Amino acid sequence: MRPSPTTPLPVAFPAPDGVTLRGSLHLPEGAAPHPAITMAHGYGAAGEHGLVPFAEAFTRAGFAVLIHDHRGFGSSDGTPRHDIDPWQQIEDRRRAVTFLRSRPEIDADRIGLWGTSYAGGHALVLGATDRRLKAVVAQVPIVSGPEQARRRVAPENTSALEAMLDDDEQAQLHGEPPRTMALVSADPSVPAAYRTQDAIDFYLQALAEGTDWDNFVTVRSTRKSRMYEPGAFIDRISPTPLLMVVAQNDTTTLADTELAAYNRALEPKQLVLVPGGHFDPYVRQFTRASEAATEFFRTHLASTGD
Repeated sequence: MRPSPTTPLPVAFPAPDGVTLRGSLHLPEGAAPHPAITMAHGYGAAGEHGLVPFAEAFTRAGFAVLIHDHRGFGSSDGTPRHDIDPWQQIEDRRRAVTFLRSRPEIDADRIGLWGTSYAGGHALVLGATDRRLKAVVAQVPIVSGPEQARRRVAPENTSALEAMLDDDEQAQLHGEPPRTMALVSADPSVPAAYRTQDAIDFYLQALAEGTDWDNFVTVRSTRKSRMYEPGAFIDRISPTPLLMVVAQNDTTTLADTELAAYNRALEPKQLVLVPGGHFDPYVRQFTRASEAATEFFRTHLASTGD
């Protein structure tokens, strides 16, 4: 018996190096094979952080949806836990596309990708480098890690941050595991990736019972984030259609850099601006963001017979 649209099917598949990635496959009503969308969470999050409502909206519209947890997060295997390597995550997301194409319920020629925040940056890279994808949605995507770092870390705090990163690197040389830091904290004495109240509210929201997540990331994840520049790929996504959803007052992934990147993208492309900050598309602007993405996927993943 096929699961209902509100009853996701637990799935697992191997990453390129054999680490098992886990997630859920949401199947719509109607006859298979279905067009499909692959989704993954943003920086330091798990799949339960804001993705399920989008998946349910896409499934109600007739799309199969795969949500997987990045390695080291949620239900997926991988150590150290909560370690974020953008290029490893990109390769894992590429494997998720391969897994979807192997499923009998899925139309392998009608697969789209949706990414948000850090995974929105991954969507830009994958859209430019994986032609199996027929439509790409990047919601409030990271465009430039170096520019984010420049704006978010006050000059007087840069030396202390670099010292923390260097000490962690030195400790690993001597056999210590990667050190960790808080993902979110309002306490200025606690090293943390994010300090704004909207970030704290988002990450510390109540999650589904049994979700494997805690409020930390590895210190070295910060260094890798500061080196990540996915916006460099945006003009290579064409001819794959691209939708960017940008929050007008986004000071996390930086609305102005997102808009500048969108201007560099080639056609076919579409821009949707929503009011508010980085986390508003998940909550106050969810309807607008989800409906825009749904209509975009309807347009570009429709079969020739639809």
